Amino acid sequence: METRLTFVHALSPLHAGTGQGVGVIDLPIARETATKLPYLPGSSLRGVLRHTLDGPTTEKIFGKLTSSGTEPGLVHIADQRLLLLPVRSIAGIFAWVTSPYVLRRFARDVQDNGMLDDLPSSMPNVTGNQVAVRENSVLTVNNKQQVYLEDLDLVPSPSEAALANEWATWIERKAGLDRLAERFAIVPDDVLSFLLTTATEVVARVRLEDEKKTVASGALWYEEALPAETVLSGLVLHTGKNGTAKDDFTKLKGFVAKPIHLGGNTGVGRGLCRVVIVD
Repeated sequence: METRLTFVHALSPLHAGTGQGVGVIDLPIARETATKLPYLPGSSLRGVLRHTLDGPTTEKIFGKLTSSGTEPGLVHIADQRLLLLPVRSIAGIFAWVTSPYVLRRFARDVQDNGMLDDLPSSMPNVTGNQVAVRENSVLTVNNKQQVYLEDLDLVPSPSEAALANEWATWIERKAGLDRLAERFAIVPDDVLSFLLTTATEVVARVRLEDEKKTVASGALWYEEALPAETVLSGLVLHTGKNGTAKDDFTKLKGFVAKPIHLGGNTGVGRGLCRVVIVD
């Protein structure tokens, strides 16, 4: 079995929903039960790829129906989990935020892909109101003594600056994210948990009466989306044993060479994403 690391970079707000919500938000995004971290179900990415690819390639990669049942495909697509959350910053417009827990899970995926040779060997250590940013980060203010994310006043940790730069540079290179390193920030896990409740995009939508141009009765709802610039990561696995994995991955990479739409509400501009499959 061969594995490839994937990155999904949201170019517009991304709504990977779970159906009707029970709280204030009528249409929330998908989150893991225990960690509450957002994710894009693998079935969403798989469905878009299967719908677009044609002919024998589709059946070989994604499976087909036969007279005796279902014949499984060779490619399995895992859930794409949150790696970097864009958060409003008082300096530098926004920050790409992650946490030690998220990076540990990401490193595990990288290990499964056999790409550990040049991955940073250490995990950052930030606690309390600390934040790890590289030395020349655009996020710092007051003589590099403070970083403001949303309403949080954080203090850069000088001892973690070099390590933050290593992680940022690695992700920037593999995911093809221009100028990521200067906006990269590692916050404590509990701070990221807080930001996950405040930094997602929640919009009110309505349906209008055609003639009156007023809101139809009962046609007001709130829906949640991951903001533009969110970065998710995951794995794509190939289970073939006949040496065709490289060719199949090449075909998939050719399809995602241009941005594709993922998730819901694509008709109103949601879900335009850049997908990167790393060799």
